[in-house]
Amino acid sequence: MAQFIKIYEDKPNEAAIKKVVDVLKNGGLVIYPTDTVYGLGCDITNTKALERIAKIKGVKLEKANFSFICSDLSHISDYVKQIDTATFKILKRALPGPYTFILPGNNSLPKEFKKKTTVGIRVPDNAIALEIVRQLGNPIVSTSIHDEDAVLEYSTDPELIFEKWQNLVDMVIDGGYGDNMGSTIIDLSGFEPVVVREGKGSLDVL
Repeated sequence: MAQFIKIYEDKPNEAAIKKVVDVLKNGGLVIYPTDTVYGLGCDITNTKALERIAKIKGVKLEKANFSFICSDLSHISDYVKQIDTATFKILKRALPGPYTFILPGNNSLPKEFKKKTTVGIRVPDNAIALEIVRQLGNPIVSTSIHDEDAVLEYSTDPELIFEKWQNLVDMVIDGGYGDNMGSTIIDLSGFEPVVVREGKGSLDVL
């Protein structure tokens, strides 16, 4: 059964964050708050954990469209090809914020994602999520827990999330009520930005 841990966003407790990071380092799955909906995530370097998330979502790992949760822009450059000035300006305006940007992946992608030409990158405006990634030292691979094919409808209440997910994951963070609108998805991998889904993030950043 999963652990249920309360962390306050305005001042994330370091010991509590360390507990989350330990779970991730040991291949655990964690449900955590973002600046949009709650996410289900694992350490990007752990194959077994990635396979568990893919199984829960009912998708093949190499075909899964998971996001990479990064802590800042320099973190992003570890996984994407050199980006041009126009793209960089958009990212700088928008992040951290409620956006997923689709960018061309580079050769440093984990082997599970080598076949993918693009990756979805997020830097959420949420102190808990960012602190977890900072302490972990590499991105979290993440998926929202409310997709159309989901095991769960939109759920903003961490206690309800825990009730439904306690036997599927290793930890659920109560970071307060979540939002019920997903991120705005913008594809920056082509010549022009393409809005894939309009969500919480304003299109003024383009």
